[in-house]
Amino acid sequence: MAGKRALVLRNPMARLGQLPIESVLSRLEGGGLQISLATLEALPALAGDPHELTRSTDIVIVCGGDGSLSSAACMLMDSGLPLGILPMGTANDLALTLGIPRDLLAAADVIVRGETRQIDIGTVNDHAFFNVASIGLSSKLAQSLDPTLKKRFGRLGYAWAAAKVLRRASRFTARIIEKGEVVEADTYQIAIGNGRLYGGGNVIAEGAEIDDGQLDLYSLELRNLWKLALMLRSFRTGTHGAWREVRTARCVEFDIETSQPMLVNADGEIVTMTPAHFKVLPNAVTVFAPPKQHLPDAGPEARQ
Repeated sequence: MAGKRALVLRNPMARLGQLPIESVLSRLEGGGLQISLATLEALPALAGDPHELTRSTDIVIVCGGDGSLSSAACMLMDSGLPLGILPMGTANDLALTLGIPRDLLAAADVIVRGETRQIDIGTVNDHAFFNVASIGLSSKLAQSLDPTLKKRFGRLGYAWAAAKVLRRASRFTARIIEKGEVVEADTYQIAIGNGRLYGGGNVIAEGAEIDDGQLDLYSLELRNLWKLALMLRSFRTGTHGAWREVRTARCVEFDIETSQPMLVNADGEIVTMTPAHFKVLPNAVTVFAPPKQHLPDAGPEARQ
């Protein structure tokens, strides 16, 4: 890593975005990196000329949460530059998926060691995401979540907002199109995952990986939303597909159509509306991360 030029993009609006990072930058410089510091607001200008970026930078390091990382994804693909992650958001699901520590000094050490992995990127209507994109409950949650509440209370802020969303939730009708086959579903939520983890450690599907070249879909087709409380544990293990009320599928592309346009939430940010085309871009980004560890299968979950 000696002599490598690193552009550090910091999101001051992230939950830990105002945290002093001088010691973290010193750790990176101690590892041989030449640091340039900018805020995430510089991203549109940087993304506009990826060739110029590669002439001035060897590594892009993002200090922020999952939304910050996804906003930089297209720039990373266009430039081919490797990504370093300093997790400063609320959930930090991509960092957790990759085994990157929450401790910022330890995360800096991961970058300095120089070990990398190739990971996939998901897109919805050409908007990139690393973890999950969804329609329904999660989009309503993203709309209703007060940024101040999120920044002050973190996951508790999410829980408070989620409780309010669930009280007035209703089903919607969607057409799920996979390999030309059409299924009509009455559902509370459709989620399509590129990675393994989302929503603060939920598992999108048992066996899902961020480098498997696949998207994993689930549709929450409950008749009574109260039953979701009984299912929560299965979402933490990825075994929710064992419930009759949860439709699952795995493919490289999906199309979702709804009778009225609905918002699509990708990694915590509203990015587009239905109709929505989802696809996976295999091995799209190089990221500094510990070597991949085998993830044990989740325990058996009887069909309810």
